[in-house]
Order: sequence, then structure tokens, then C-alpha cells
Amino acid sequence: MPDVMSSSRLIGVGVGPGDPELVTVKGVNALRAADVVVVPVMDSGERGRAEATVLHYVPEEKVVRVVFALNERTDRARREAAWDAAGERVAELLRGHAAVAFATIGDPNVYSTFTYLAQTIGELVPDTVVETVPGITAMQDLAARSGAVLTEGTEPLTLVPVTAGATVLKEALAGPGTVVAYKFGRQAREVAEALRETGRTEDAVWGSALGLEEESIRSAADLDGSPLPYLSTLIAPARRDGGRGGKL
Repeated sequence: MPDVMSSSRLIGVGVGPGDPELVTVKGVNALRAADVVVVPVMDSGERGRAEATVLHYVPEEKVVRVVFALNERTDRARREAAWDAAGERVAELLRGHAAVAFATIGDPNVYSTFTYLAQTIGELVPDTVVETVPGITAMQDLAARSGAVLTEGTEPLTLVPVTAGATVLKEALAGPGTVVAYKFGRQAREVAEALRETGRTEDAVWGSALGLEEESIRSAADLDGSPLPYLSTLIAPARRDGGRGGKL
């Protein structure tokens, strides 16, 4: 039990896109130093990427699986009830332990469940100290594996979750700089159309299951509208003339 005079710590640890070698040294140390490591799971119970990655570094008995998401997306009340239960489970762990780590794929401050968990814990256990350990993101991993350069010189970088709709992506593609699209698998056809309409298909690449056995990295020109894994990532590099010019 933690000292009643001290606050418990909730540490969001980014564990990267799936390749266990891409967890930072600081991330591994945080996972090992925590009393328990919470990993988010779907209500169907299958092992997610965060859990699979964590188990390379900490024993299974230290890992606590908590349901944070439901497979169905229509019953909002049921989803909110599940979230409330998950938040209370983590709050319970914080009341009994000095340090609880929450493992999230990618980075805990980039489209992560951890953001919402931290807000919930702030309400349930107000004196909790919240910290984060940054993680490698899918766009960085895909850039490294595909050879795509994310930014040069003064180019902007726009990150779009396609769960917000393909229209948002199309607007970004019509603008300058590199565009990265997350979670576009279920709207692969709309994404392919947006790339064609904005003339951004040629240099664009997409990837899924990065660093895992089922890894797939392909040219966006190969997108044919077939459904892809939900966590697919797209990089549409900025239009470049090939010279260094004023980019240095």
C-alpha cells in the first residue's frame, strides 16, 4: 500500500507501433519500475499490440488487462458504462499502489486512450501525479521502413485521423507539406479517391502491422478500395522538386 501522505503516480508509457525493439530505454525502465502495468484490451479479449509489446519486458503476473473499448460502436450508453468501469478499475489500482503504468501503442499524447484515462483519474483520484513517457509513432516507423521523408526545410506536417472523415483528409492533401493519415483502413476506398483527386498518389505509401510478422508496406498506388487493417497508416510526402535549394 502506498504511503497515505504521498500521491500515487500514473505513468502513460508509449510502447511504439508494435515492434518491441522500438520501446525506448526510458519506457522499458518505467514499465519495470511500476508496481503494475495496465494494458487496454477489447471486450472480445484478444491480446492487443500494447500487451504483446509489454510482455517482452515485464512478467505476465505484473500485467493487468482492463477492457477500454467495445467492438460494437452503436450503443453509446454501453460504451460509456464500460469506460466508467475501466476508469474505476485503474483508480482502484492507484489507491493500492504507488506507481501504475499504462501502456499505449505509439505515444501517450498522440490520439491515445491515455489522455481520456488521465482526465477520468483526475476526477476519481484527484491527488494522482500524472506523467508520460514518449513513444515512437507509427508515422516515424513507416517513414523509416519505407524511406519516405516526413519533412524537409520549412515544410509543414499535417496528421489526420481518418475517423474524422475522408473530407478532412482531402482538405489536408490539397494543402502544402506532408500529410499523414491514421486509422484509415475502413475508408481505404475514400482515401484512394482523395489521393487521386489531389494528385498525391505517386509518392504516397501506406503500411500496417509495422514490425510484426504480418507487416505490409506498399505504394498507395496499389490501393484498390479493399478493406485494410483499422490501424493502417498513410504518408503522402510533400511535393518536392528534388533539389536542396533553400531547404537546408
